[in-house]
Amino acid sequence: MSKVCQITGKKHLTGNNVSHANNRTKRRQLPNLQVKRVWLEEEKRFVKMRISTSALKTLDKKGSKAVLNG
Repeated sequence: MSKVCQITGKKHLTGNNVSHANNRTKRRQLPNLQVKRVWLEEEKRFVKMRISTSALKTLDKKGSKAVLNG
């Protein structure tokens, strides 16, 4: 499974590790993804989703119906 948030679409960023001698090597900064069960009221069931922690805060604030539908 790819490391992409299923709500916000956040994915990895690319950057460099820079040593004291200014040597540069590529690195990836990964989003903070968590697997969570989200309750869907319309379907009366849980759905497992891989979402970022910022999306989880939005989900708690606005509710699953508002976030997932639009």
